[in-house]
Amino acid sequence: MGFFSWHTNDTQEPVWNMYSGHTTKTVYLIDNKGNSWREDSYEGYGDFGGKDYYELLAEMNGLDSDRDLGIGLNFNREGRPFISPNLVTDPSLAWKDEQPLDHEGQGYWG
Repeated sequence: MGFFSWHTNDTQEPVWNMYSGHTTKTVYLIDNKGNSWREDSYEGYGDFGGKDYYELLAEMNGLDSDRDLGIGLNFNREGRPFISPNLVTDPSLAWKDEQPLDHEGQGYWG
C-alpha cells in the first residue's frame, strides 16, 4: 500500500504524513452533509480521524462504502462526474464541491 496525500482545500498546503520529516498539522476531512473527522497525525494511508477518504468519496457519490470503488471514481476509472470530500485546516469551513489537489510528493517527499 502506498501513501496518499493532497493539498488542503483552504490553504493549498501539502498534507504531510508523520514519516515525512515535515511538521504535520491538524487536518479535517469534511463531507457534503456537515460531518467532519479530525486528524492530528496523518499516517499517509488516506485515513483521517478513523474515516477513509476513498470510502467517504464512494459514500458521497451513492456507492457502497468501498475503498476500491472510491479509488476508481477518484482516478476516473468509472468515467462519471463525482463530488469529493474536502481536506481543511479550519473545521468551521463549509464543504465545497471542490476536489483537493493531489500532492505529487505523496505527503512524503517534496
